[in-house]
Amino acid sequence: MRLIVISGHSGSGKTSALNILEDVGFTCIDNLPSSLLPELINQLKADSRDSQFELAVGIDARNLMGDLSKIPNILSTIEDTGVQVDVIFLKAQRADLLRRYSETRRKHPLSSNTIGLKEAIDLEENIIAPIAKVASLTIDTSGLTLHQLRDLVKNTIIPNNQQQMTILFESFGFKERIPNGSDFVFDVRCLPNPYWKAELRTQTGNDLGVITFLESQVDVASMLADIIGYLTRWIPKFQSNNRSYLTVSIGCTGGQHRSVYMANRLHEHFSKQYSFVQVIHKEIASQ
Repeated sequence: MRLIVISGHSGSGKTSALNILEDVGFTCIDNLPSSLLPELINQLKADSRDSQFELAVGIDARNLMGDLSKIPNILSTIEDTGVQVDVIFLKAQRADLLRRYSETRRKHPLSSNTIGLKEAIDLEENIIAPIAKVASLTIDTSGLTLHQLRDLVKNTIIPNNQQQMTILFESFGFKERIPNGSDFVFDVRCLPNPYWKAELRTQTGNDLGVITFLESQVDVASMLADIIGYLTRWIPKFQSNNRSYLTVSIGCTGGQHRSVYMANRLHEHFSKQYSFVQVIHKEIASQ
């Protein structure tokens, strides 16, 4: 039996993630009090004849605060019964959450006549902290489209080969932020910048002009080879340590040219060696 716990910030895409899992065959329950989870698991194990039964549960700040402080022990007890447990924690930058609530005019579940939106977001951060600490994977949905979120959730959670680790290569811009949940961060700002070529400024690392320019630079090839060599040595160590997810973030100044190109090349290289390899371009997605 497999249990996926979906949690995180309100407005970060938790409902979308649950809908995605429901579409691929998971039985989904949203806003379940965490104290009821062990009994639910016991009942499902007793009633289900399918040892591969897959359950996804949404647990968030709408639970009682005391419940969430017990989450680590509850999940550990469930794991001891032989259930595979993964906690997927979705988060977004505070500015993104404020913008999303402003655009949709939805009410934050913790806001009230005495608690404004900003205060509700800060309050929620403290309430869900115990779940964030035990997350198997943290996904920063800031800038992701629904399509990208769907692909990321599906490709991360659905693979049936539990011995395979999912590797995510993620380009970003340092002028924005370093993505949350990064296991490795490589800084490629020292490489020649296509931005200073007028004809390449409006292109990205996905475009032929930028690709041709970067592939003509000796330093680009040298850094790419060094990163590949480093990851080739250390990815197996993470995999042998029973890691399910590994996120490699590549950053340049704006996240448009060099980091995009490098993330693509790394994705291309390691896709030949590992079954579950993804690439996401944070700053391009946000446009």
